[in-house]
Amino acid sequence: MQKMPSLYIGHGAPPLLEHKEWRNELATWSKELPIPKAILIISAHWESAPLMVGAVTPQPLIYDFYGFPEKYYQIQYNSPGAPELAAKIAKLMPDNEPLHQAPSRGLDHGAYVPLIAMYPDANIPVLQMSIPSHDPIKLMEIGKRLRPLRDEGVLIIGSGFLTHGLPFTDMQKGADQLAPTWSADFDAWANELVPMYVTLGLADNAEASITSKIDGFWYGLSKRSFAV
Repeated sequence: MQKMPSLYIGHGAPPLLEHKEWRNELATWSKELPIPKAILIISAHWESAPLMVGAVTPQPLIYDFYGFPEKYYQIQYNSPGAPELAAKIAKLMPDNEPLHQAPSRGLDHGAYVPLIAMYPDANIPVLQMSIPSHDPIKLMEIGKRLRPLRDEGVLIIGSGFLTHGLPFTDMQKGADQLAPTWSADFDAWANELVPMYVTLGLADNAEASITSKIDGFWYGLSKRSFAV
């Protein structure tokens, strides 16, 4: 079985699905990848300690956003559950930090927005895992423990806009506005250092090739995405 890369995807709120360039970039990227046996996604929108995985059987999506048009609350992504993947992850975790389950928690928009663009048929089992800490060393250790899954055809994705600060963005200027200095500066820095720790922990070695696949800004927020 071909080894899967690990990805970091700069996603956004559901209206980003109407950004044709971004959606096409993700669709094209997914076609360049081996077909995953399953997908494990770690979204910036689920912070929960201890380490948890969401429902292993399909549950309703979580519409964790407010003030959007009604059509965004009708979005569906009915992917199969991934109980076998959850069991494998549990075996990879240390005895003193066991994996916990949130059986009723469906996918949040940090998971299903990019997956709609990449795998619109929703025919691949998907499991979401929480972010249990902001400690980069701990997150990289989790990534290291998950490495064996790459050899089993599991596509592991970290997701979240690389920069995010809606209170500091002028939404009246539109999606194509120039990025604020703070957003552009961090994006440029991250293109060299890419501090996405779970994804980096999945790399085979510290000098693994990091390939930036998507760049640019949406409402001034960085869409940068990469693979290792």
